[in-house]
Amino acid sequence: QVQLVESGGGLVQTGGSLRLSCTVTKRASAIYNMGWFRQAPGKEREFLAAINWIGSTTTYTDSVKGRFTTSRDNAKNTLILQMNSLKPEDTAVYFCAAALPSPYTSDSPDKYNYWGQGTQVTVSS
Repeated sequence: QVQLVESGGGLVQTGGSLRLSCTVTKRASAIYNMGWFRQAPGKEREFLAAINWIGSTTTYTDSVKGRFTTSRDNAKNTLILQMNSLKPEDTAVYFCAAALPSPYTSDSPDKYNYWGQGTQVTVSS
């Protein structure tokens, strides 16, 4: 069983930065494509970013392009989401997710097989 554990959420002012980490607790975690999603109260889960298994390809949704960066360290089984220039509308619970091996990353939650418990990010105005 693959387990994902997020950390790094918290309260930050508008324009500030946060760095989220996601640790994958299973050997061979390097073979999974990984993604970041968020969900605000009353809204659907929203795709943010994805990274392929070797970290050579990343994709982002338009609303976070230029502000968020995802990376991975397979030796440490860790996925990172660096978030800069945060806005109040970025307030949500943030999730990391892992998808079984595939040539392509995906922006659909249905394509991800394992999820973390989520970490709250709150951006004050």
